[in-house]
Amino acid sequence: QVQLVESGGGLVQAGGSLRLSCAASGLTISRYAMGWFRQAPGKERERVAAITALGGGTLYADSVKDRFTISRDNAKNTVFLQMNSLKPEDTAVYYCAAGSNREWHYWGQGTQVTVSS
Repeated sequence: QVQLVESGGGLVQAGGSLRLSCAASGLTISRYAMGWFRQAPGKERERVAAITALGGGTLYADSVKDRFTISRDNAKNTVFLQMNSLKPEDTAVYYCAAGSNREWHYWGQGTQVTVSS
């Protein structure tokens, strides 16, 4: 059974930082592309960052480029999202996902990030 469990969300003031973690079980993350998504109330889910299975190439949404960093610890089977210089518009539920062949197959339950102004 595949499980992706996010943690690290919370309440932070604008300009602050948070580090999200996504611990995987039932799959080996090095064999999958891993992504972080977010969904704010009344808005569509958007992909924030992704890291490829091979080579570790990364992609970022323009809105978070130069502020967020996705990384992967294959030994711990965990993916991270370091979020710096947080803004109120970053407030959302953040989800971790694992995918292949351009499809996201597995999702976590999400963790709330709230940035106060």
